[in-house]
Amino acid sequence: MRIILDTDIGTNADDAVALALALHSPEIRIEGITTVYGKVRTRALIAQKVLNLCGAGHIPVYPGIELPLLRNRPLLRAGIEGKGMQLQDSGSKLDRHAVDFIVQTVMEHPGEITLVMIGPHTNVATAMIREPRIAERVKQIVMMGGVTRLAPNGSDLSPVEHNIQCDPEAAGVVFSSGAPILMLGLDVTRQAVFTRAEADRMGTSGTPLTGTLVRMMHDFMDYMERDFSYMCDPLAIAVLLDPTLIRTKRMNIRVLYERGDFSGQTIAEANSDGNVETALEMDTARFFELLNQRLFSRDTPLL
Repeated sequence: MRIILDTDIGTNADDAVALALALHSPEIRIEGITTVYGKVRTRALIAQKVLNLCGAGHIPVYPGIELPLLRNRPLLRAGIEGKGMQLQDSGSKLDRHAVDFIVQTVMEHPGEITLVMIGPHTNVATAMIREPRIAERVKQIVMMGGVTRLAPNGSDLSPVEHNIQCDPEAAGVVFSSGAPILMLGLDVTRQAVFTRAEADRMGTSGTPLTGTLVRMMHDFMDYMERDFSYMCDPLAIAVLLDPTLIRTKRMNIRVLYERGDFSGQTIAEANSDGNVETALEMDTARFFELLNQRLFSRDTPLL
């Protein structure tokens, strides 16, 4: 399975865990990594660091678009990108733009590339505006983003999810493109909760990779001033490996753009002809079992 991973890797550890999971899954071939939103070059260096820790430094990384599509919104959550990671800028290795890479790769390999989106939608939306045929040629879009509040835990969820809220107009372009989409929203990802103690247990394999990931988990919990977090983004990789981890319903999704508390809300309507398969339930125990087997076990093979 060939993928492009489009990510806002940095403050939250879950992007880095998603990348590491893909790298430790022989079923997946990463064509390239594209970074989006805010400090895109720093994000690219963080991705390169994870690649190097996994012995996969040959995979290309391309910085993308820093600001929202219409340049009409402030950046959200400045964050702690790169804290304590001793990043080294490789200069010319990051000299190609993410949007150029997405357009060329999808168009040259019709029906073969899955776009895995675990950040705001600005890069992919811009690629679709430049080349609308991407919607026809991409194999699938798998995104962590949005929320329907139609799952059993719906009343406990925020009506707005961060990745969509960062750039609602870009998300609207992607959802309305007609491309086949699998949406993994807060409905399912907020079921993947873990604590500080559980994070420490994930690091018992004692490798440089797991040490880095667990340190990022603790730093994010410190930043959020809480003793738990969620493994949101790795689910976008896990469902490629085991689609039975989730139960979905086909829907149409539209995005609210108006400024205010509900800007970026994803409004879902059940439709058997809709282009968005929306996850409403997940097998949390099996998801964490997969994650631990692939990444955090002492028996995890080095690539």
